[in-house]
Amino acid sequence: MWSIGNGKQIGIEDVLEYMDEHFDPEHDSKVKLLYIENISHPERLLKHARSLISKGCRIAAVKSGSSESGSRAASSHTGAIASSDTAVDALFRKAGIVRCYSRDQLTTIGCVLTLPEMTGKNVAIVTHAGGPGVMLTDALSKGGMNVPLLDPKIGEELKAQLYPGSSVANPIDFLATGTPEHLGICIDFCEKRYDNVDAIVVIFGTPGLVPCDDAYNVLHEKMLTCKKPIFPVLPCLNIAGREVKEFIDKGHVNFADEVALAEALIRVSDTPKPATADNLCPEVDVKAVRAIIDGIKEDGYISPDNVRALLQAAAIPVVPEKVSANRDELVAAAREMGYPIVVKVVGPVHKSDVGGVTLNVKDDAQLEAEFDRMMQIPDATAVMIQKMISGTELFIGAKYEPTFGHNVLCGLGGIFVEVLKDVQFGLAPLSQPEAERMVRSLKGYKIIQGTRGKQGLDEATYVKIICRLSTMLHYAPEIKEMDINPLLAGPDHVTAVDARIRVEK
Repeated sequence: MWSIGNGKQIGIEDVLEYMDEHFDPEHDSKVKLLYIENISHPERLLKHARSLISKGCRIAAVKSGSSESGSRAASSHTGAIASSDTAVDALFRKAGIVRCYSRDQLTTIGCVLTLPEMTGKNVAIVTHAGGPGVMLTDALSKGGMNVPLLDPKIGEELKAQLYPGSSVANPIDFLATGTPEHLGICIDFCEKRYDNVDAIVVIFGTPGLVPCDDAYNVLHEKMLTCKKPIFPVLPCLNIAGREVKEFIDKGHVNFADEVALAEALIRVSDTPKPATADNLCPEVDVKAVRAIIDGIKEDGYISPDNVRALLQAAAIPVVPEKVSANRDELVAAAREMGYPIVVKVVGPVHKSDVGGVTLNVKDDAQLEAEFDRMMQIPDATAVMIQKMISGTELFIGAKYEPTFGHNVLCGLGGIFVEVLKDVQFGLAPLSQPEAERMVRSLKGYKIIQGTRGKQGLDEATYVKIICRLSTMLHYAPEIKEMDINPLLAGPDHVTAVDARIRVEK
């Protein structure tokens, strides 16, 4: 443990760099628990956290100071959702650091990290007390981990070696009258017979019928020999205080509360491996991106033409469109692209709020009427027409965070971005596995997969667009906020329909 106070001279990045460059695999602790108030150099933290984890270390951290006093007016959907704290979340995921929010949680997760790493999300619970087993099952299931039903044929073999009345479905309840030998048998079955078990949680307090010493000795031996991790929950710290202390003195950890253990396991399981360093997409035309950005002379939201040019330079599919303040030009363009079309006002940031979007315009007369109406909207500078396409609305956004870089968001699109806030975050540049994980972590992911007889969406293209956008942003730090909302997606396409980009030179 290092304590650096307010970090004015030595920051957490310096500590990680020292730990990394002087790491001794034989003598140094492989579990690093951090308390962080300030991250001044995210790239250094990312570099050395990645390196330490590649050397066999595991890292958890509390980052305090996450709340923002008061609310901040934002001019885009992304600005209303993203914050510096979401950038910390994204940085920790990119680095493979388990984020914690209290000292108790940091300590509990630190104990989890001392045990062998789980290779999956399937947990077997071995207990002699039904209540804690049920509470643990509930907590794990709510967090996305599995307490799977165990093979009933193998269960009959196990049941034959336990007292009558024992349950072997999972949780495996060998009753308060069960013996230390029964405990060992249950663990052996989970270790050797049940292939769909990745970890074992043993709940053993003091039933008052048999001494705890023998049971804890069995647990001690099994934890030394089993390949699957065993997480001990020994809740009777007062009644069995001596026995628990002797168990811990043998080099073990104890989780006194099963729900706190479940929350720690979920948090560890949900933390991905560090992302690879080389995440840039070669199909992005970096020279074109820089030329467009360098040619913009004023701060603020850029013109639709520049937005379109940037998206095309990033190899992001865009819908055919035309922007003009001349009604006749738009009528000619609409005839060329073919009706029906969408008509949008140019100028106001939130077009829908001012009646600046009309769908399914089918002929010249309707287009001319909408043009005249929209040009009367306050702040209107032109009108945009787009070929009308159909699909499910998706969303991608980004916000620049000082020192962190661009925080990229994805989720379901349209008006539901801010209403549902079903979004995922990642720091640019993003690798394909990072983007895939973001998409698949959405609560609405089943819509992308396809549900209730509906075809799924083109997930592969959506992931590619997220990666390409993150590469473009890596080379354009002048972009401070942007939304692509919506992207219209179908089974074989994802197309950007509307976007806005704000720059600060």
